[in-house]
Amino acid sequence: MAKKCEFKSLPDSNLERRRNLSFDFLYPEFEVPKYLKEFAQGKKYFIFTFGCQANHRDSEIMGGLLEKAGFSQTFSEKDADLIILNTCAVRENAEQKVFGKIGNLLHLKKSKPELLIGVCGCMVQQKHIIEYINEKFKHVDLIFGTHNSTDLLLLLNDVITKRIRLIDVKSIPGDIVENLPSSRESKFKAFVNISYGCDKFCTYCIVPYTRGKERSRKMKDILDEVQELKNNSYKEVTLLGQNVNAYGKDFNDGTTFAKLLEEVAKIGIPRVRFLTSHPWDFSSELIEVIAKYDNIMKYIHLPVQSGSDEILHLMGRRYTRDQYIALAKEIKTKIPDVALTTDIIVGFPNETYEQFLDTVSLCREVHYDSAFTFIYSPRNNTPAAKIKDNVPSAEKVKRFKELVKALEEDITKHSENMIGKVYDILVEGPSEKNPEMLSGYTEKNKLVHFKGGINLVGQIVKVKILESHTYSMIGELVNE
Repeated sequence: MAKKCEFKSLPDSNLERRRNLSFDFLYPEFEVPKYLKEFAQGKKYFIFTFGCQANHRDSEIMGGLLEKAGFSQTFSEKDADLIILNTCAVRENAEQKVFGKIGNLLHLKKSKPELLIGVCGCMVQQKHIIEYINEKFKHVDLIFGTHNSTDLLLLLNDVITKRIRLIDVKSIPGDIVENLPSSRESKFKAFVNISYGCDKFCTYCIVPYTRGKERSRKMKDILDEVQELKNNSYKEVTLLGQNVNAYGKDFNDGTTFAKLLEEVAKIGIPRVRFLTSHPWDFSSELIEVIAKYDNIMKYIHLPVQSGSDEILHLMGRRYTRDQYIALAKEIKTKIPDVALTTDIIVGFPNETYEQFLDTVSLCREVHYDSAFTFIYSPRNNTPAAKIKDNVPSAEKVKRFKELVKALEEDITKHSENMIGKVYDILVEGPSEKNPEMLSGYTEKNKLVHFKGGINLVGQIVKVKILESHTYSMIGELVNE
């Protein structure tokens, strides 16, 4: 007999657009419901994480909560008593992967009826997605959103004690909750949230609706977290926000991301990174701070999306082609050795070939070290999704290939210029393709493979580059 489904809350697009909302900073002591604590003993959890670094950070926090309750982590779904899929909604193919994974879990549920399956994250902040999952995948026990992931233990307790399926997806962002436990993915690299949500409302983007109002953490709480990571011998932190350089604007007291970044650098962790920047909020003050501190990596991801003023206007990006190029030139002038990367969308609705060529010419002018390129994917309830598009799919694919070819000319040159030089590499672990090699990243985020002992994992070592494979490099360890 199928379990009853209880609806606590569902997304409301009208509420998701609101920005005149207040929130508090909470510092709770997490209480584990007694029944859940008993239930969790000897049981294992597995979290599939799709999407961006913010999703990975959310998964780390959910893992911390589950371990606080008594669950232990497993890396095999077959051994799990609880499986959570933390989802992404930025592109359609990400959603299709999630649906495929949920479907594949049905056979596991049939062989293990007591297995609990939850789906959370950005994807389920959309009402039509919840309706689809609820109708097609009755083996899913729990659906919850980005704004109530910290309620995971209470939600699980309801599912178990009431023997129900439960849907609780709030539309209004909750308070900023500190003192959250974490089960971090790495022992030497860490993500640190500095803000949540986005207020930019680019016309193609679902994130302002799924992640809500822009909310900054208090600087002291961020610095305390970074200091703790340094005390635990972490080698790298990445400061995270949907629009990281808008940090502090909501305080209205002069707090800026540049000031925060400088204070983080002063703590002394060897490597400091940040993601992701919006050109509109990228200040000269920020450029000067990056240039000033050796432990702030000279790697800046600066999404442009298009090189056409007309398309940028339709996208709601708030800057022109010339303004972006001027910013890129200022960055390269003040930080001569910087690596600049970007995001680009090809085939925005009704993009002409001439407008596409504006993007190609911008790339040739900026000389990116790398780029993430995407064919436009319409997202439900965004303004761009309502535009009737006259560009055939085949033409979009053709343009995509043309853009990648143009980008690779610069990427190849940047990579070939690395040959013969020595770089500091933070060693990640064995290479995925060749376990006999180690892999790690340069300060400018270039992947390097080299031979070395497993004892080097988590250490920063010097490696001389021998070969370029364009997107990754082959090197040899330099014995000091």
